[in-house]
Amino acid sequence: MKILGIAGYSGSGKTTLIEKLVPILVQEGLRVSLIKHAHHDFDVDTPGKDSWRHRQAGCTEVMVSSSRRWALMRELRGEPEPTLQEQLRHLSPCDLVLVEGWKFDPIPRIEVHRSGGDARRPLLFPNDPHVIAVATDEPLDTRLPQFDLDDAPAVARFVLAFAAGSEGRARPAAAAD
Repeated sequence: MKILGIAGYSGSGKTTLIEKLVPILVQEGLRVSLIKHAHHDFDVDTPGKDSWRHRQAGCTEVMVSSSRRWALMRELRGEPEPTLQEQLRHLSPCDLVLVEGWKFDPIPRIEVHRSGGDARRPLLFPNDPHVIAVATDEPLDTRLPQFDLDDAPAVARFVLAFAAGSEGRARPAAAAD
């Protein structure tokens, strides 16, 4: 499985870009999965439903299964948060895993940057050798491949090349822009 991060700060457009990329990648024949890092209090369950009640009762894991999908929820109950590598082991085989979040893990990533964002948040690529491209709404001073944030087909072509193995090797620290 190829792993590619989509990294940037909140509000930069990561989720929107992923929503546009996935259908293109799937249409091109890739089997794509995604892992998204969330804030500690997120919940995918509905309070009052049986699965929620079972978790509240103390189950460590609750699986909900139907003819259309299944989901497994695990309560950490004080255990340390799993690493990205630990979470990747739970996925079924696929061609490409997109990772939203975990912006400081050592995986190749496309940085998503939106102008007018929080100026206190620096760009990642100047100090992150794992950034292999930037999707942005403004020109940036870098030798990295840059894509217009709204040009999902161009980003998808880059991702397809990455998945095929012809793009995306992490830059050595000395070559970082």
